[in-house]
Amino acid sequence: PIYMELLSFGDTGWGDELFFATLMTIAVSIAAMAIGFVFALIFTPLKLSKNKTLNVIGNCYTTIIRGVPELLVIYLLFFGGTGAVMYVASIFGYDGYIEINAFITGALAIGIISGAYSTEVFRGAILSIDKGQFEASKVLGIKKSIQFYKVILPQMLRLSIPNLSNVWQITLKDTSLISVTGLVEIMRQSYIAAGSTRDPLFFYSVAAALYLVLTFLSMKIINKLEIRFNKGY
Repeated sequence: PIYMELLSFGDTGWGDELFFATLMTIAVSIAAMAIGFVFALIFTPLKLSKNKTLNVIGNCYTTIIRGVPELLVIYLLFFGGTGAVMYVASIFGYDGYIEINAFITGALAIGIISGAYSTEVFRGAILSIDKGQFEASKVLGIKKSIQFYKVILPQMLRLSIPNLSNVWQITLKDTSLISVTGLVEIMRQSYIAAGSTRDPLFFYSVAAALYLVLTFLSMKIINKLEIRFNKGY
């Protein structure tokens, strides 16, 4: 069948290109999720802080990032980031063109978006922890840094898993937006294949199937993690 030939590996098919594009999608998603996790760990304490200035900084981050389109964030970072780097380089006497790596730009942009949602997830998880545990830690004289890593963080992660699964799904699907940077992931490769073969319906259907497979496998892994972290509760 012609469609099986189109998905074959080798010079006559697009199977190998779509396979590597899928790996790229997974790589960007994992990198973005990790970056978002770091942003969340930074901004969650700011949102929970009693210091008004820190609280405003945390609220501005989550409000602005969640309030503007994801594609706009990618455009701002991809085009604005290049301009900013070139401006800094010009200060040091370099006037050549500098292009930021598409993978780094895409992962960072989606990571910033992911971090805004993860921050709200972590904030909600911390607020749901019994206040008695904070009081007990204080009575026992446990330092705040140790309290965070030994008492708060493990429970925060356990309570966050269901909502973090939603953040992962958003992150996974948002990778389709970075095709505008030229990075060849599932959506970009499907676009190239559709244009080359003039069969957009088939290749976009394949792209949809690949995203559904990744989503299904992700949910299986996340469900196992949830069961593991909830043992004893």
